[in-house]
Amino acid sequence: MSTMSPTLASAPSSCCFTGVKHTGTPVGRVEDLGGIPTYISDPPSPTHKVIFFLADVWGPLFVNNQLIQDYFASCGYIVLGPDYFFGDSITSYSSAHDRQAWVHNSRRPAIDALPAWLDAVKEKYGRENTKYCAVGYCFGASFVMDLISDRSVVAGALAHPAFLDESHFEKLDGPLLLSCAEEDHTFPLASRRRAEDIMVARKCTYHFQVFSGVNMDLLYDVM
Repeated sequence: MSTMSPTLASAPSSCCFTGVKHTGTPVGRVEDLGGIPTYISDPPSPTHKVIFFLADVWGPLFVNNQLIQDYFASCGYIVLGPDYFFGDSITSYSSAHDRQAWVHNSRRPAIDALPAWLDAVKEKYGRENTKYCAVGYCFGASFVMDLISDRSVVAGALAHPAFLDESHFEKLDGPLLLSCAEEDHTFPLASRRRAEDIMVARKCTYHFQVFSGVNMDLLYDVM
């Protein structure tokens, strides 16, 4: 009889649906990759280093996230942000909408769509010396863990992760950075410490970055 792995980071909660809209002019473009509209931001000069930007509930086409992707690109990376919400991110709805139902209904299509997207990315960008990394925010965190576990990327990073259980850390097979708020109801202290215990026992390569006096609402601004 199978048993479910204990949850460490829960589904996105109310704090994930609030924030401040930033101002700026995105410089990337949107192209279809493997059936998913994808925000693509190019670096100043050619490179074989690629970052997968796996977005929070706001999606990669929200201006805040576009600006983050553009910044990563300015540091010398090709940045790819798949819109696994297919234009139906939480920005499409008012605060009166049933957000938890939206999260539930959005997750399976995203999971199902990403393998074809990854194949298309490798076909377009894959070279002998291409290196892929992934960063996941909130909704996108579990996808990063899966990509590290199957060695599709050489390293990953998470901020305010959601949808994580112990098995994600038990299968981890590459370097991981976790940027965390000191106060986070989705990924609380006990969960952070349990995740670290698992990684210590497995001798994983990891780094925790915890912002003191910060709650999740401010974490993205800090980053």
